[in-house]
Amino acid sequence: MNPGCAAEQHAWREVKDGWRPLYGDVDQMGVAVEWHDFRTERSFDWGRTFHPRSLEFCLNLNGHGEIGVGEKMCSDYSPGNCGYYAIGDKPLAASRRAHDHHQFVTLEFSREHLQKQFVQNEADLEPQIRRVVFGDREESVIAPVRAMTVEQRGVVASLAEPPVAKAAQILWYQSKALELMAHFLFAPKDPEFFCMRHKRVARERVERTKELLARDLANPPTLEMLGQEVGCSPFYLSRIFSREVGLTISQYLRNVRMERAAELLRTGRYNVTEAATEVGYSSLSHFSKAFCETIGCCPVLYPAAKNVIVDR
Repeated sequence: MNPGCAAEQHAWREVKDGWRPLYGDVDQMGVAVEWHDFRTERSFDWGRTFHPRSLEFCLNLNGHGEIGVGEKMCSDYSPGNCGYYAIGDKPLAASRRAHDHHQFVTLEFSREHLQKQFVQNEADLEPQIRRVVFGDREESVIAPVRAMTVEQRGVVASLAEPPVAKAAQILWYQSKALELMAHFLFAPKDPEFFCMRHKRVARERVERTKELLARDLANPPTLEMLGQEVGCSPFYLSRIFSREVGLTISQYLRNVRMERAAELLRTGRYNVTEAATEVGYSSLSHFSKAFCETIGCCPVLYPAAKNVIVDR
């Protein structure tokens, strides 16, 4: 368990091991990704786990939850729904139904953290998100729920198998968080891609990002570091990278790593363990799975299949 999550352990003590922090800490880092899987004999006071002056996204796989009070300020989370809610200075009422099997993922952000991330791209945000993040009043807001997409379900499922290498986990979790909440964040129209100059700048940022990732595949820079280097917010960088390349940054990084591992194996001077270590994998099982999915064959057999070409 992350040491910085001690303050939140008290709120989740009723569900014991049913709450698992995956990455970050809202109080210390401004961001947290958490997994929840529990049953309760009585209604659970979900609102006690919320952080003041934060924005939380919830992707609800199973169980029923309710946020808010009254028809105008209430959302029901049923299986397969997702949404977000902003907590102001005052507590926000929320509960989880008794006897249900609750399974859901939450992405929590302090408003201060989001302001830093989006300061250069405020105009691109969805209007209500923009008011929550940059508005003068830190009031509670409850957005309507919507059905989870197939892509979101896939990303949630992938959270169970993060990279083993700690340096890779930071970028990986940041990218996954962006994938899960991106369709909430940005307005439908994107003026960045209707201006030739901005198109050129976007392409330059993407190419620079590729260069930075290729420098040290075993210890890639974090999403924040990449954003600082190319001059835009990490969230916006993830967005334009996906549009330009057709892959998320973490997906692209995995492909580049596997291509490099394949090159090393072809030389005959590296065995599978050595090639995996060179590209940042300390787990052979994780490496073999990624290699097989990307290259198309087991790494042990790869030197005998040198004509395999990776589409990227």
